[in-house]
Amino acid sequence: MYLIVGLGNPGPRYEGSRHNLGFRVVEFLAGLLKAERPTQRCRSLCASAWISQEQVILAQPLTYMNRSGLAVAQLLRFYALTPDRLILIFDDLDLKPGTIRIRAGGGSAGHRGVQSVIESLQDAGFIRVRIGIGRPPENMEAADYVLEPPSPEERSLLNEAVARAAEAVQVIVRQGLLTAMNLYN
Repeated sequence: MYLIVGLGNPGPRYEGSRHNLGFRVVEFLAGLLKAERPTQRCRSLCASAWISQEQVILAQPLTYMNRSGLAVAQLLRFYALTPDRLILIFDDLDLKPGTIRIRAGGGSAGHRGVQSVIESLQDAGFIRVRIGIGRPPENMEAADYVLEPPSPEERSLLNEAVARAAEAVQVIVRQGLLTAMNLYN
């Protein structure tokens, strides 16, 4: 079993923001995989689905981005999973808009949601699927930028990246991390 967690912020205020790309990938996957209806569990919205013969739990933490680790740690305990069975999906300022990168382990690179997960798990060995959103303009704070909706041009790139990230997650589960990295990085 894998726990697939998309990071984001709950509520309509944040729905179309750059910071909610993780939520969007989980929602896209839920539709593709015909996941069960989501229920609230461990401070998250969760739905069960299957990728080939592997059961997956699709989750969106309801703790807000900076406290995502609380929900992720509870989910891993609830499902009796180790961090290497976690696939975390999130936005990344350091990648060009629409670019995706996959890897296991590493630091948070300043992403507070990822930092919260690392701190809560006391382990950084989980799989990450990063979706590039690019850097903010010079006169804008990163915190404001990530909470804004993307421009129409960016939106098109990000929509494609959401679909590619969902494909990549399925490849990770079916064929392994290395295959997914070779295909999508």
